[in-house]
Amino acid sequence: MEETFSRSLVDISRLYKLSEDELKVVENSDRAAEDLAVPEYEHYLKHEFNSEAPGILAKYGLLGISINKEYGGLQMNPIVSVLVKERLGQLGLGISSFINVQMLLCAQTLQRWGNADQKKNYIPKAVKAENIYAFGLTEPEAGSDPASMQATYEEKGDAYLINGTKYLISNGTIADYMIIFAHKKSSQKEITAFIVDAKSQGVSRTALHEKIGLFTSDTGMIELDNVSVPKENILGPVGKGINVAYSALLNARLGVASSCVGVIEGSLKATVERSKSRVQHGKEIGKHQLIQQHISAIRQNLEMAKWPVYYAALRKAAYEKDYADKQLMADTELRISLAKRIASRLAFESADRAVQVHGGFGYSLISPVGQLFCDSRVARIYEGTDEIQDLKIAESVLGRDFAAYK
Repeated sequence: MEETFSRSLVDISRLYKLSEDELKVVENSDRAAEDLAVPEYEHYLKHEFNSEAPGILAKYGLLGISINKEYGGLQMNPIVSVLVKERLGQLGLGISSFINVQMLLCAQTLQRWGNADQKKNYIPKAVKAENIYAFGLTEPEAGSDPASMQATYEEKGDAYLINGTKYLISNGTIADYMIIFAHKKSSQKEITAFIVDAKSQGVSRTALHEKIGLFTSDTGMIELDNVSVPKENILGPVGKGINVAYSALLNARLGVASSCVGVIEGSLKATVERSKSRVQHGKEIGKHQLIQQHISAIRQNLEMAKWPVYYAALRKAAYEKDYADKQLMADTELRISLAKRIASRLAFESADRAVQVHGGFGYSLISPVGQLFCDSRVARIYEGTDEIQDLKIAESVLGRDFAAYK
């Protein structure tokens, strides 16, 4: 097993004892990472979606970690998902983003909010990667504030008509089904979630290639022009879609934080290898004090990032047993905000330091640290920006009366 990841398993044992089944899944993530390393690198250089990833992830059961066994999942503690995403995060954020959308944003959201038929029809195919899913919340003018979305729906007979544009949607052009959010045409506050067949008449999709990283993650713009969605495809309560969205984002934020720990591990591993093999001024660069300063900083970042993530996962495990506990919900949200804010910042800083140690070679997409650097920047934006997490964290200290937005 990869060395830095093995150290994480020792660390997590201080907080949580993995069962044999859980340990097997974690070990499978290490095997999956080995299988994915070469295709992920090759697809990254071509700036294209890694089409091999879904099959490999499904083969090892990694798309069903948080999904109940009755739907083909493994039904495991969130800490297992965290460890899996940590290992895969060493390869960059492309694969982790796919898992985030397929399992955390979509399958897990369907599991919590879907009716019996929806769960039976959609979740097993998500776990097996027989169908690909997308989560359509973000719009050109609605990012950190989902309540300002412009997509609308109106009732028409036994269906709803949806109109609007969704932007920067992961899996956007490859999805078979999409969870789309829209507000009632007559009321901005009544947001509802819908399960939309991507083949529906009126759906058009455009690939977005103009990114500075995350090349192996499909990103698209989805336009909906009078798309008819049957009423049985409403996900969750009518008019309460914002609750569906926020619960999904809670899952995904922890997923991003977990992957960022992996980015730090990948940065550290590559930097140590470079420091021992590269010779300048008559000795290995690792013997130069300023290079050692970078290594020390990345190692510190790893230590600072992993513990908030692990603790947040354990709090989330408790919350998933009692969604009605408002105090536990608030604490879980805070812990996940802390974890994402800390881990995403330290991941980007660590990748930046890794590039510096690699020198000119590091400033290239053919280097592993170049990929980590480009990918990690988006972690400070998607699934809740740095600024949004700062506001949530500050509110927890100052009190609800000081909330910057409500």
